[in-house]
Parts: sequence; C-alpha cells; structure tokens
Amino acid sequence: MLTALLTVVHVIVCAVLIVVVLLQHGKSADIAATFGGMGSQTAFGPRGTATVFSRLTTWCAIVFMLTSMFLTYITSRHGGASSVMDQVQTPAAPPKK
Repeated sequence: MLTALLTVVHVIVCAVLIVVVLLQHGKSADIAATFGGMGSQTAFGPRGTATVFSRLTTWCAIVFMLTSMFLTYITSRHGGASSVMDQVQTPAAPPKK
C-alpha cells in the first residue's frame, strides 16, 4: 500500500517537475526582449515567474529525491524486484580437447 502511494506521488512529481522546468524563463530570453519579444513576460512580469518557478522546481526536486530514496529503500528491504543479472546462467566451460 505504501509503495503504491509513493509510486503515484513520485510519478505526479516527475510530471510536474518536467512541466515546471520547461516553463521556466531562460537566461537568453532577455535577448529576445530587445527585438520586441515580450510575450513571455506579460502575465507575471520579468521577476515573478523566475521566483515562483524556481521555488517550485526546488520543492519538486526535493520531493522527487525523497520519494526516489524511499522507494529504493522499501524495495530493497522487502525483497522486491531482484536484479536481472540474478537470473542469468553462467556459461558452461568449453570441453577440453
């Protein structure tokens, strides 16, 4: 139950983190403003989006790392998925001539 809940939270945080990173105001966007490209700064202003998105990115990254560590810990402690290499059979020694 806990693993399923953490997995759902982890997937949601991953999606939010992707969207927030893609929506962030880039460093080179100020060059576009020189040539009249002010469309990206009309809603929040030039500084508002940077602080809101940077804080949201920080918190999403923290939650992402915590859920990753907890999922790894829970899976390893409760005999979860084993390594794929555990199922590989060692090759037989070639016959000597």
